[in-house]
Amino acid sequence: MTDPNHGVLLEVAEGVATLTLNDAPRRNAMTPELGDALRVRVSELRGREDVRAVVLVGAGGTFSAGGDLQMLERLRKASFEEARVFMLDFYARYLSLLDLTVPTVAAVEGAAIGAGLCVALACDVCIVSEDAKLALNFVQLGLHPGMGATWLVPMRAGPQRAAELLLTGRRFDGREAARLGLALEATAATETRARALALARSIASNAPLATRGVKQRLGLDRAALQRALEEEARLQAESYGSADLGEGLAAAAARRPPVFQGR
Repeated sequence: MTDPNHGVLLEVAEGVATLTLNDAPRRNAMTPELGDALRVRVSELRGREDVRAVVLVGAGGTFSAGGDLQMLERLRKASFEEARVFMLDFYARYLSLLDLTVPTVAAVEGAAIGAGLCVALACDVCIVSEDAKLALNFVQLGLHPGMGATWLVPMRAGPQRAAELLLTGRRFDGREAARLGLALEATAATETRARALALARSIASNAPLATRGVKQRLGLDRAALQRALEEEARLQAESYGSADLGEGLAAAAARRPPVFQGR
């Protein structure tokens, strides 16, 4: 089990728990170990009466650079079933945030790419820096989207915008994210975390039973999300066996445009 003191930091003050993804040297890339650490912290917070809201942030001025490319390379060597099962458990590590009964606020500074952005979208509210570097770039790597992207993005931004963002994988900033409904609001980079904490404190000052009830009523359709995750795991497992993913990873490492062959 990953040491949560290294992978995810926890601080509680004024009724608000702050969870910090703490792998700044790798720009908080989403590894199984970091996911384990997050799941440990979530389990620690469940049932704590002194915690009435949670803020999720990334260390080093970056929320998350997305899926760890070395992990993707390893999965290319796995069987279809091994990859499918692994991905379902991988999603569950990070989406354990959904097990929290108190409201969650993501504070997105710097980059939030691919699955990293999906974790922010899984929070009840998302505050982003105006100049944040955001993308749902799965297809640019030759990989089917995962981490609930095919359900979370249309839920937040609508089906046509979700199609455009997921099919192009293009980059966009925090201002656009707020306009599209992917974030509540965009702030100056120096104010993002403070704004998220202020919002969480405002929530925490209210009646806890009532706010938990509101979260439950407004919360995600877990059954629908799980169905999407099952399909994403299957389709990502298919991607791992493709030459296109190998080309996408090679192109990313060489910082060149990929040339996909559809096989």
